[in-house]
Amino acid sequence: MSRAAQGRPRCQTGPRTSRESAMDLKEKLRAIVAEVSEIDDIPDQTPFAELGIDSMMALEIVSEVERQYKIAVPEEELRSLTNFQAVYDLFAARIG
Repeated sequence: MSRAAQGRPRCQTGPRTSRESAMDLKEKLRAIVAEVSEIDDIPDQTPFAELGIDSMMALEIVSEVERQYKIAVPEEELRSLTNFQAVYDLFAARIG
């Protein structure tokens, strides 16, 4: 019996576009930032300081992303992570 006949949806097949993958990564990173900071709405360009995200929380965010994606961020690059877009840009470049 087919999946459709059993009432189960079919799995989508085919490669994802790079835009879909980028959007998935962006939303996964946004979820990590939201969870660590306990802030529901994380705008792309708003400085973390304006959202109440301090340097210790930012380190926790980076640590969690490094752990989940098994990549490392050199200390000298941490200062550039002042808003969500900067976090996304850095990790998107590393994850590819």
